[in-house]
Amino acid sequence: MTTGTCLCGAVRYEIDGPFSMMAICHCSMCRKEHGTQFATFVGAPLSGFRWLSGEDNITDYASSPSGHRYFCRTCGSPAPMLIPAMDMVVAPAGNLEQDPGIRPQMHLFVGSKAPGYVITDDLPQYDAYPPEWGGGGGVKRPTVTAPEGIVPGSCLCGGVAWEVTGKPSLMMNCHCSRCRRGRGAAHATNAFYKLDQFRWVRGEELTDSFKVPDAQFFTQHFCRVCGSPTPRVMEKFNRVLVPAGAFDADPGVQPTAHIFVAYKAPWFEITDDIPQFSEMMPR
Repeated sequence: MTTGTCLCGAVRYEIDGPFSMMAICHCSMCRKEHGTQFATFVGAPLSGFRWLSGEDNITDYASSPSGHRYFCRTCGSPAPMLIPAMDMVVAPAGNLEQDPGIRPQMHLFVGSKAPGYVITDDLPQYDAYPPEWGGGGGVKRPTVTAPEGIVPGSCLCGGVAWEVTGKPSLMMNCHCSRCRRGRGAAHATNAFYKLDQFRWVRGEELTDSFKVPDAQFFTQHFCRVCGSPTPRVMEKFNRVLVPAGAFDADPGVQPTAHIFVAYKAPWFEITDDIPQFSEMMPR
């Protein structure tokens, strides 16, 4: 039995496997929904799934004519997708509290992966869905043309948008349990800019936030319409945290560190050569 939870703890569920699938998705929709450079999902028989609490706290966004994305309305964490027609539940792996006993089996939609991101493991790669799933698939997304010197970003529904100029002072992969639950992914990938490098284009009023009660600073900001992570403006520190999966163009940099790897997901293996730190990187 494996349990899952959102960041605030309102939404809880359990899955009695066995898990039949674990896949890493690089499509732009998943990257925006999770605010990361990729998302990871597990699949299991629907008959073994049960809500423990918070089902009424889940809202959904119709990301395509045939697809819905679900998230906790309090904290924005992604929630499982129930697919009765296939007798399957597909859950965000980052929300699992135990080792599901399965490891990633493939990369999906590498044809639209994050600019500059390099896959360093030897798992099978597919431009869309694998042949055994019918191949093809996906939703055509609009191409964004960025003015020179400006990197735009937006949430999945497009209601919230922003721009940054120049390059971030720092970009890191954070493996702490709060980031994993908040993003529903293997880790969060965050870019940090100075305040004068950032501006809202639209939709700031559509953003909500959730601060973890026992955390000094940790706060998740998200679009209340689609649940996508959105920038967190920290005026006290003259910084803006931008979820890297939300970029609409190449920011021109890649993460320079894995932090809090002492708490990383047991199912995720780090295969790149980026420096790793068990806690926060030294200042």
